[in-house]
Amino acid sequence: MLKRKKNKREGMDPHIRSLMKIVGEKEILYKPEDLLSYDCDGFTVHKAMPKAVVFPENTEEVSAIVRYCHMNNLPFLARGAGTGLSGGAIPLNNEVIISMVKMKKMLHVDLENRQAVVQPGFVNLKLTHSISDKGYYYAPDPSSQYVCTIGGNVAENAGGAHCLKYGVTTNHILGLEVVLPDGEVIELGEAGVPDRPGYDLMGLLTGSEGTLGIVTTITVRILKSPQGKQTVLAYFDQVEDGSRAVSDIISAGIVPAALEMMDKTAIEGVEAGTYPVGHPPDIEALLLIEVDGILAGLEEQVEHILEVCRKRNVREVKVASSEEERGRWWANRKTGFGAMGAISPDYLVQDGVIPRSRLPEVLQNIYDISRTSGLRIANIFHAGDGNLHPLILFDSRVPGETEKALKAGTECLKACADVGGSITGEHGVGIEKKEEMRFIFTEEELEAQMRIREVFNPYDLLNKGKLFPTPSRCMDVKKIVKETVAVK
Repeated sequence: MLKRKKNKREGMDPHIRSLMKIVGEKEILYKPEDLLSYDCDGFTVHKAMPKAVVFPENTEEVSAIVRYCHMNNLPFLARGAGTGLSGGAIPLNNEVIISMVKMKKMLHVDLENRQAVVQPGFVNLKLTHSISDKGYYYAPDPSSQYVCTIGGNVAENAGGAHCLKYGVTTNHILGLEVVLPDGEVIELGEAGVPDRPGYDLMGLLTGSEGTLGIVTTITVRILKSPQGKQTVLAYFDQVEDGSRAVSDIISAGIVPAALEMMDKTAIEGVEAGTYPVGHPPDIEALLLIEVDGILAGLEEQVEHILEVCRKRNVREVKVASSEEERGRWWANRKTGFGAMGAISPDYLVQDGVIPRSRLPEVLQNIYDISRTSGLRIANIFHAGDGNLHPLILFDSRVPGETEKALKAGTECLKACADVGGSITGEHGVGIEKKEEMRFIFTEEELEAQMRIREVFNPYDLLNKGKLFPTPSRCMDVKKIVKETVAVK
């Protein structure tokens, strides 16, 4: 008696079979062992397994996947390189993950009009590398720019070291193609016409953390490479002196392209990392300052910066003598987050914003939080625009330390909010900071924002449970009363 050959699709989840028909058998992962690497993003404190991961190659496939999920009530979310630091790509609800990594083409470059069109999986730094020989570059430069994707940058409204002068992602977006949560494809903006009348829907989508739609094509602004750059490195024996120098530089009318700061613990980390440069081990703080633009006037700006630093008791201040030295200084800074792994088993990256003038006060508060919690906190941040990144060092193998780190992170954000700042500058809210949204918004303001989400994402299938806190009981009662009155 002949045995019937078993079909490998027998017993397979029917949704998986249907999704295979859209993208092909080889463009979907659904076995548990294949899904393990998609259970979190750069925020590793929380993890959850997706239902499946699909790899579309164009807008039409993304639209078909989304339409299928919408019609079958399947939760879904988009994912880029997974470098996000707030849990925005964690599949909390057993989502179908739509990975954009195969949509990685540069579709068009228009140097005359200074713009480029890319797919969302196009890597940030690759854009600059692709056009640098023509004398152009792409300004937003998050620390993970060698691997993060421009689609993910749009979702988080990513910034970077040079956003002080050049702005964040939203300042460089000219047009978006977006798949809405029901599968409809829309286009926002028009190349070359950045100031069209009407509501700024591009601005609304940029930074919405993948809760309003999935970006499938992006038109970005590219810039002419500056004629010259000068980079200054300053060492301080007191953190407060370095902090005061930051405000003094800006007050002097100088707008550096970048103005970065690291404290002693952060310096210990980067010197133990991949790109040490020989920072003094006993130094309390350093500033990395860069000015760029036309050659005329650069030297004058540098001299003014040196003068400011000397007035603030700088121990040593120097100007990069070559492009190679400048590159080493920046590599040391850019790998700062990852370098913390050289001095701590685990670390939690926070992301708050404060007025520059409150920098000494807030840094002291963070050091007090470190002492109270018993956990070391390293500070690496964009000092020029007050975007702090406290890195809380802990060991998840020690019972209770993860909880301590999370509590310390919340306290750091509260310290930022208390001086009129924000709980995030560029890393987003995701799941990590959604309850802390109450530090800066009232319940009514949060409700208004959630109603905007409902317009785009009425069934809450796209990236559910991100960005906003769980509604309070009070607001739930208000909503029920409103709906009851409306029905009557």
